[in-house]
Amino acid sequence: MIRSLPLIFPRIRLRPLARLAQWTALSRQRRALRALDDAALDDIGLSRLAAQSEANRPFWDAPSNWRI
Repeated sequence: MIRSLPLIFPRIRLRPLARLAQWTALSRQRRALRALDDAALDDIGLSRLAAQSEANRPFWDAPSNWRI
Protein backbone atom coordinates (compact mmCIF):
# COMPACT_ATOMS: atom_id res chain seq x y z
CA MET A 1 0.00 0.00 0.00
CA ILE A 2 2.75 2.47 0.92
CA ARG A 3 4.51 1.90 -2.39
CA SER A 4 1.39 2.84 -4.33
CA LEU A 5 0.93 6.19 -2.61
CA PRO A 6 3.11 8.12 -5.07
CA LEU A 7 0.87 6.83 -7.86
CA ILE A 8 -2.26 8.02 -6.07
CA PHE A 9 -0.85 11.34 -4.85
CA PRO A 10 1.41 13.02 -7.37
CA ARG A 11 4.34 14.97 -6.04
CA ILE A 12 3.27 18.20 -4.47
CA ARG A 13 5.60 21.13 -4.65
CA LEU A 14 6.19 22.04 -1.04
CA ARG A 15 8.15 25.24 -1.59
CA PRO A 16 5.07 27.40 -2.36
CA LEU A 17 3.19 25.84 0.57
CA ALA A 18 6.12 26.50 2.89
CA ARG A 19 6.30 30.09 1.69
CA LEU A 20 2.57 30.54 2.33
CA ALA A 21 2.93 29.07 5.84
CA GLN A 22 5.87 31.41 6.47
CA TRP A 23 3.91 34.47 5.35
CA THR A 24 0.91 33.45 7.46
CA ALA A 25 3.07 33.02 10.56
CA LEU A 26 4.84 36.32 9.99
CA SER A 27 1.57 38.17 9.51
CA ARG A 28 0.16 36.65 12.71
CA GLN A 29 3.30 37.56 14.68
CA ARG A 30 3.23 41.14 13.45
CA ARG A 31 -0.44 41.49 14.39
CA ALA A 32 0.39 40.18 17.87
CA LEU A 33 3.30 42.62 18.15
CA ARG A 34 0.98 45.50 17.20
CA ALA A 35 -1.44 44.46 19.96
CA LEU A 36 1.12 44.49 22.80
CA ASP A 37 0.77 47.22 25.42
CA ASP A 38 3.65 49.41 26.56
CA ALA A 39 4.41 47.24 29.60
CA ALA A 40 4.75 44.11 27.46
CA LEU A 41 6.93 45.96 24.96
CA ASP A 42 9.12 47.18 27.82
CA ASP A 43 9.44 43.56 29.03
CA ILE A 44 10.83 42.45 25.66
CA GLY A 45 12.98 45.55 25.25
CA LEU A 46 11.18 47.24 22.38
CA SER A 47 9.94 50.78 22.09
CA ARG A 48 6.47 51.52 20.75
CA LEU A 49 8.09 53.06 17.66
CA ALA A 50 10.25 49.99 16.95
CA ALA A 51 7.27 47.67 17.43
CA GLN A 52 5.07 49.73 15.12
CA SER A 53 7.82 49.90 12.55
CA GLU A 54 8.14 46.11 12.54
CA ALA A 55 4.38 45.53 12.66
CA ASN A 56 3.82 47.82 9.67
CA ARG A 57 6.17 45.89 7.39
CA PRO A 58 4.37 43.86 4.70
CA PHE A 59 3.97 40.13 5.28
CA TRP A 60 6.26 39.22 2.38
CA ASP A 61 9.11 41.25 3.88
CA ALA A 62 10.61 38.42 5.94
CA PRO A 63 13.96 38.60 7.71
CA SER A 64 16.78 37.24 5.58
CA ASN A 65 17.39 34.27 7.89
CA TRP A 66 13.77 33.13 7.28
CA ARG A 67 14.04 32.98 3.51
CA ILE A 68 13.39 29.61 1.93
